[in-house]
Amino acid sequence: MKISGLTLPLCLAIAGLFPGHANCAPGARLAAAGSPPAAAASSPPALYLGTAWYPEQWPESRWNADLDLMEAAHIRFVRIGEFAWSRLEPSEGDYHLDWMYRAIRAAESHHIAVVIGTPSAAPPAWLTSKYPETLRVKQDGRLAEHGNRQQFNWADPLYRRLVFQMVLQEAKRFGHDPDVIGWQIDNEYATLSYGPIAKAQFQNWLHARYQTLDNLNTRWTTAYWSQTYTSWTQIPIETNYGNPGLLLSWKRFVSDTWRSYQANQLRALRPNIDPRQFITTNMMGFFDGYDAYTVARDLDMASWDDYVGTGQLNPVVNGAEHDLTRGFLRKNFWVMETQPGFVNWSPDNNSLDKGEVRAMAWHDVGHGADAVSYWQWRSALNGQEEYHGTLIGADGTPVPLYSEVAQTGREFAKAGPALAGTTVHSQVAILHSYESYWAINWQRHNKAFNPIAAMVSYYGAIRALAHSVDIVSPDVDLSQYKLVIAPALNLITDREAANLISYVRNGGHLVLTQRSGMKNVDNGLQTERQPGPLVSLLGGRVEQYYALDTTIPVSGVWGNENSHLWAELLSTSNPQTRVLMRYGKTPLGWLDNQPAAITRKVGQGSITYIGAELEGETLDKAASWMMTEAGVHPEFGSLPAGVDLYIRSDARHEVWILINFGQSTQTVNLPSDFKNVLAGGSQHSVTLKPLAVAVLQRPVPQAAR
Repeated sequence: MKISGLTLPLCLAIAGLFPGHANCAPGARLAAAGSPPAAAASSPPALYLGTAWYPEQWPESRWNADLDLMEAAHIRFVRIGEFAWSRLEPSEGDYHLDWMYRAIRAAESHHIAVVIGTPSAAPPAWLTSKYPETLRVKQDGRLAEHGNRQQFNWADPLYRRLVFQMVLQEAKRFGHDPDVIGWQIDNEYATLSYGPIAKAQFQNWLHARYQTLDNLNTRWTTAYWSQTYTSWTQIPIETNYGNPGLLLSWKRFVSDTWRSYQANQLRALRPNIDPRQFITTNMMGFFDGYDAYTVARDLDMASWDDYVGTGQLNPVVNGAEHDLTRGFLRKNFWVMETQPGFVNWSPDNNSLDKGEVRAMAWHDVGHGADAVSYWQWRSALNGQEEYHGTLIGADGTPVPLYSEVAQTGREFAKAGPALAGTTVHSQVAILHSYESYWAINWQRHNKAFNPIAAMVSYYGAIRALAHSVDIVSPDVDLSQYKLVIAPALNLITDREAANLISYVRNGGHLVLTQRSGMKNVDNGLQTERQPGPLVSLLGGRVEQYYALDTTIPVSGVWGNENSHLWAELLSTSNPQTRVLMRYGKTPLGWLDNQPAAITRKVGQGSITYIGAELEGETLDKAASWMMTEAGVHPEFGSLPAGVDLYIRSDARHEVWILINFGQSTQTVNLPSDFKNVLAGGSQHSVTLKPLAVAVLQRPVPQAAR
């Protein structure tokens, strides 16, 4: 017997998950758990729970059953279409969009909004067969073949024209659809082409940037190893071991080419869609295939795909990725994909613990996410990702995780009004530069020196005290921050140097760490020692750097430490520059009793350079010192072990989200009375079991207004 698209056993299964919410009598319609949401377009929620849905993979007779289950879990949007080109255009110029229209209407009838993913990440077989020049060329010179995704050449003009026409059809059909709330361009930009088209474009890009070969040769120091070029066509593509100027130029070209690839689709979308429909693309955290600041510049909103893979959630590393994404456009973002329990692509695809998926969703929201969407709803019956986690099984009934996601959906609906219009406000920023990251990774000098690990270590120590940290590019306005930390800011352009100098002279507190200020805009060595253009402001410099194969003792105002991997011998040239830490005696000899960290006050601001690797208690004390020097005094102090705090606010009120990622129950004493948004009532303390979540609300304190 069928009941509103559901079989009776399936309806009874839902009744077991949500007692009292599923009426399995003949003719009854499945009700959502909790109060049913309003229509998708008329009252968009402050927090969206979503999932990736692939209606093209299933009979239309199945759609309503899926959407009933989504509605019951308070899923408020679906992303569709990003891999559906062969269904949307089964042959050239023959567009089939009616099925997508019916899918959108079916979602609408369940109060579920739609984000359309443009299908350019997976071109159809007819296209790549008819136009093999649109296939990307691998680094070994072979053409990619059909059968996976991202086999296209992102630089090919013909491919872009075909993509434009496909996206234009979608934009004209759905650009004013009331239940389409946004567009995702492509999917996880990643793969490149190294063939003649990309190579010629790269050479033209170099010509436009450097104007003359004499200028390029001078700035790249091509006299080294007789690399001097006498024709633009002589310049190769190099991605690993080549002239540092060439390596950096290729990555900049890649970033600009992804931006222009994206702009091609923006030109199809912008004139044909409502301004209320956002445009984004889903990025990938610390993925460094391109400069995300460059690519995000033309988007309405940043979003990313948040996966743990093997193991359990690391809230420090994952939090840094959230804050990085929030920093692309310096506003709230969406988690467009996250894992429903486990993935299929990791070496060990273990499941997240019971309760961890819910905790992870609230962790996302705490860092500024306004939407969390699971990939995927239901696995295709065949294909490369059959074993990936889902919310319902291949038989169409819920998997055990479904009820946890449904609980999260109910909580999002309940907490949404409190979180509406709020965002993260930070007094501390960490600077992240893709160009510095690339520059170090091409020439690590010590293979274990990981610039992301260096950044995350400072991020974790400072966030434990400040409770919110922005991660931003070094060329943005820094005036809102009392403290700015630049871990391993290896490459500093003239523009970035001027920005940092202005920040300090206007009262900001800047902290540089190991390997900062070594390189210039062309990835060449600065003409001054480290930190290059900031030496005069610092009143000191790096006399020499050392890749370590032993531990080096360090001691001073932050305690005692054994430094690993890297050490820099500092000197002072200004009487106002103070030594904070010194190296001890070692077999190396060069560092004995030499400065390891120095600082100088500049008016109301300061600049500090740390040449030793800090960790553990010493790093914690250094972070505390930085906060005090910069005048950052959060109202709330340290938290019990394992407990994380996130604060979002607007002009009227604050929302505190507390999550216990530890293994034991913890009690947090609050600085004032808070309303418990999820449980109700008012409280001055909260007790959290492992993986428990509390969402608390209060007016903005008078002192903070």
